[in-house]
Amino acid sequence: MLQGIDIAIILLYLLATVLIGLILRKRAQRSKDDYLLGGKSLPWYMLGLSNASGMFDISGTMWLVTLTFVYGLKSIWIPWLWPVFNQIFLMIYLSAWLRRSNVTTGAEWILFRFGEGRGGKLSHTVVVAFAIISCLGFLAYGFIGLGKFVEIFIPWEIVSGYIPFDVPLEYVPHFYGTVFTLFAVFYSVLGGMSGIVWADLLQFTIMTISSFAIAFIAWQAMGSNTLNVPEGWMDPFFGWTLDIDWTGLIAEVNDKIASDGYTLFGLFFMLVVFKGILASIAGPAPNYDMQKILSTKSPKEAAKMSGFVSIVLMPTRYLMIGGFAVLGILFYDQLDLQRAGIIDFENILPSAISKFVPVGLMGLLLAGLLAAFMSTFAGTLNAAQAYIVNDVYLRYKKDAKPKEVKWMNYGSGILVVIVSIALGFFVEDVNSVLQWIVSALWGGYVVSNTLKWHWWRFNGYGYFWGMVSGLIPAIIFPLVFKETLELYLFPLFLIITTLGCIIGTYMGPPTNEATLINFYKKTRPWGFWKPIQEKVSAQYPDFVKNKMFKMDMFNIFIGTAAQTLLVIMPIYLILREYTSLWISLAIFAVCGFLLKKFWWDKLDQQM
Repeated sequence: MLQGIDIAIILLYLLATVLIGLILRKRAQRSKDDYLLGGKSLPWYMLGLSNASGMFDISGTMWLVTLTFVYGLKSIWIPWLWPVFNQIFLMIYLSAWLRRSNVTTGAEWILFRFGEGRGGKLSHTVVVAFAIISCLGFLAYGFIGLGKFVEIFIPWEIVSGYIPFDVPLEYVPHFYGTVFTLFAVFYSVLGGMSGIVWADLLQFTIMTISSFAIAFIAWQAMGSNTLNVPEGWMDPFFGWTLDIDWTGLIAEVNDKIASDGYTLFGLFFMLVVFKGILASIAGPAPNYDMQKILSTKSPKEAAKMSGFVSIVLMPTRYLMIGGFAVLGILFYDQLDLQRAGIIDFENILPSAISKFVPVGLMGLLLAGLLAAFMSTFAGTLNAAQAYIVNDVYLRYKKDAKPKEVKWMNYGSGILVVIVSIALGFFVEDVNSVLQWIVSALWGGYVVSNTLKWHWWRFNGYGYFWGMVSGLIPAIIFPLVFKETLELYLFPLFLIITTLGCIIGTYMGPPTNEATLINFYKKTRPWGFWKPIQEKVSAQYPDFVKNKMFKMDMFNIFIGTAAQTLLVIMPIYLILREYTSLWISLAIFAVCGFLLKKFWWDKLDQQM
């Protein structure tokens, strides 16, 4: 149960977010760029911390604690579903490529790539639709996770007497989600990108303090208790099958493993890597991650920002995740995971907080986790607003006055929130909507957005039909194949969208040559650009072709290894596996040296 000091800390945090929104409101109203991109004046490390804060969300943290509890060190591979290593692709080259365009949103970038012809307009329309759908999906995902989280700390029987209307028990999480969402709406709608970044810095500071405290509590507990886990739990490596059996320890976990669909772990991992590489090459999805990249001062700072995200996020987040997973296993019999008579392992995180976190720290931690939700929500909301205002409203009303733009920003934000809350009522759990977003929705996104960077002949028609042939199955297939994990449908998505891209491309003429020359000259991608590269070289004798493909791939391999070590080292520390920790640190130091030599020191010549 929350004590007075815990409630005071939470209220103090909520008040701080309101003040941030009010203080930065005037700055946000200066111009469209000030509102949506912070005037492209914020330092890369602030944007990196803000981006990391947006990824430190409640729903994802609940999911990752559950994964670590159930799968142990093998759980470090499952988040490659997102894929988490897309941040490495962004850091090495894609953030710089994207930032060179100097646009406001991903949809505006599509016009930069395909031009203003019919194909360009069609592709612009479909990417706006995709961006808004994916933003709504993320908002609903965060909304339900927050509600389930708060329900444990604020029992409904305490609150119901003060509410002048009845709320059915199954909708209590949605009620809590709605209440806390309103605070995020306030500072993000009023303060724009600057308000979001400053609120995120406050949130990340709170979460860092909390993560170290939780890790210390779990590390101490490991010193005086025995961790009873199945064989293979402590081993990050795996074979064709998962081979983790909780029988005789916590038998209910076996049902969770069966329902997750990860038993054939070798097949699962191969699909995750295959899909993850394609999704990473495709570039950032049109959400808050892309908006933070476009908000940086320069391409070089965009690359640094994306690299900084992994450095600050992974160890901090996994100190908390590893800590709570270990505490959950050590004291499983003390956890309350029953919801409506069913064990819900997604409640390990909130239940562990209520049992093991001392007064005062609990208030700080809850404030941080609520802030984490609001950070993700606010960043995603800002991205949705950017597409609605910049790519719908201002596209058709180019002479809109600043006051009209301001009210459109406010109105679009409120509309998106209302729709996302309504969608949240249809979400069963965190994992189901997560699987749909990362496997089905993004599965339809991959091919079009890979080809747009690397093939000169790929045009707006190909992009449009590739995206449409991905969006429609992403909505229909999960309803038809209800018992199939969405990841296993990815090869089918890939075939359908590839056909859509190729057929669509040859249905229309190549993109206007002047548009292609401008795009290639500014972006300087590697890939199948020879006809355009020859024309650019003829017009601009000083132009230097991008020959960094092999070096970029080497750096991505090293960067992904380093990022994975940043995930596993905090868990080794908490488990007191010091030999494994020192080996990991040594390998990480080698990775750091190689990245310094072959990436950081070469940033200037790449820009």
